[in-house]
Amino acid sequence: MKKIALVCSGLLCSSLAHASALYFYEIGTEDTALAGAGQAARAQDASTIATNPAGMTRLPDHMITGGLQGLGGNIDYQLDNDNRKSPGNVMNFMPNGSAFYSQKINDNLYAGIGMYGNFGLGIDFGNWAGDGLIKKSSLLALTVSPSIAYKLSDKVSIGASVNANYGFLSLTRDVNGSDEKQKDHDWAPSYRLGLLMQLTDQTRAGLTWNSKTDYDFSIDGKARLPQGDYNLPITAQVNAPQSLMFSLVHDIDKQWSVMGDLGWQDWSQFGAPQIQVNGQQMSKTNRLKDTWHTAVGVQYRPTELWRLNAGVAFDSTPYHTQSDVAMTLPTGDEWRFGTGAQYQLTPASNVGVAVEYLHMQSSKVASPGVFSGSYDHPYLWFASVNYSYQF
Repeated sequence: MKKIALVCSGLLCSSLAHASALYFYEIGTEDTALAGAGQAARAQDASTIATNPAGMTRLPDHMITGGLQGLGGNIDYQLDNDNRKSPGNVMNFMPNGSAFYSQKINDNLYAGIGMYGNFGLGIDFGNWAGDGLIKKSSLLALTVSPSIAYKLSDKVSIGASVNANYGFLSLTRDVNGSDEKQKDHDWAPSYRLGLLMQLTDQTRAGLTWNSKTDYDFSIDGKARLPQGDYNLPITAQVNAPQSLMFSLVHDIDKQWSVMGDLGWQDWSQFGAPQIQVNGQQMSKTNRLKDTWHTAVGVQYRPTELWRLNAGVAFDSTPYHTQSDVAMTLPTGDEWRFGTGAQYQLTPASNVGVAVEYLHMQSSKVASPGVFSGSYDHPYLWFASVNYSYQF
């Protein structure tokens, strides 16, 4: 799960969704405060359904977890030609939410369901030199995730999720002085497998595999401009790659815990979304490569009522070079810095807040030349609140 790195593709590119490129880990849960560190092994609330379903075997008999989140930032696109109007910041504020329920069936079997959105963005290029190519776009997605977990022994658990992903895509462009909007929706399946191991009394490890998700949207990407016919890379799909995530959590003592991740995403399979001009691809070179994720985090419990979190994460760029990225998929190396706190309201409930800053590597759009430009020092921020109740 890695990337949803960024945006501009809430529009049409290839997957807006898990960590480095277009895919977010942030879904309004405590993981945001840890920059995702330990996500496949932490299993402290029902949101483990989204990160490692095997973690349900560590939860109480019944547990509900929910979260609300806001996402904003600055993704500023400036054209190389100063005589042409640049879009400026194309990023729109976007709300998000999630809800999870986990239940113990018997001593070894657990089941649960989650609803969340971990990819999708709204972008607004506004009135710019290329508004006949793209003006606004939104990609919204909701995942419903029925899940099951089974305890093989006191130390080893396995889990699985079958995900129903609903996606909605809209594209607005200027046609002869008026806004023309196209929209479509699609259902796409995906799958998740998880393994959780208690290595020692103080250390546990988790491994999660997520399958590729394929959306098929029927939206015409062709735009006829004075400079020629341009075809956006929407031809039909917005995809999330298969991914692996390995996590470790170590409880140093009753107050301190440290955790970390190592993850991989198969972005190279997608080549690169490229705009076609007059029916010809600007470049047939495969611009994308697989990406890697690493994170470290810490939890500190000063009292029985408080749990303080902090984490930092790095996701590598999916591009071979930042000097030739797709205009509709601006991303690069990503650094995440998160912090937050959980408070135990009652023995059965807790509430938490989290904030995170995501700094993205600058990038250059080389083609098509008439719309070439740069994304300089883009960043995103996340703010969330979560609540859990056990019964």
